[in-house]
Amino acid sequence: MDPSAALLFNHLKGADPFFLLAGPNVIESEEHILRMAKNIKTIASEVGIPLVFKSSFDKANRTSSKSFRGPGMVEGLKILEKVKIAYDIPIVTDVHESIQCEAVGRVADIIQIPAFLCRQTDLLVAAAKTGKIINIKKGQFCAPSVMTNSAEKVRLAGNPNVMVCERGTMFGYSELVATILRFSVRE
Repeated sequence: MDPSAALLFNHLKGADPFFLLAGPNVIESEEHILRMAKNIKTIASEVGIPLVFKSSFDKANRTSSKSFRGPGMVEGLKILEKVKIAYDIPIVTDVHESIQCEAVGRVADIIQIPAFLCRQTDLLVAAAKTGKIINIKKGQFCAPSVMTNSAEKVRLAGNPNVMVCERGTMFGYSELVATILRFSVRE
């Protein structure tokens, strides 16, 4: 396993009160990403919150096939590597296919599994084998308990550094609830 992944994983686990995983949803341009990384790092540093910079080289799960998806893996990874070096911040980006994991693992500190792929065994195992931290986004169609199995697939592939990200739950068609509030009544 990648020793730097274990160090980063422990650093993020110990972040108090939390760490920030932030950045543009998709890489629009090198100039835009570098400007965003600089500004987000400045804010995170000012408030003392650890930052992991996130952006995607390919948003392959867009609703419309006409939507902008990003610059692609080769160009996108070059841009993310520039961010990582220029601003000395860890990087997280998505993978959509097992074949992408090795190349992404050479740049990203955290490999993110998109929500709609959270149960894909071959993808989870390929990502795990990079030795990087794996962040699995919970599918909106999954109960939270299902994510135990997804995380276990990563662990059984030899990688203990796994995180799970809540993405909300669908109740009917197009009824996404991202935050469920819990109230208690005192008498």
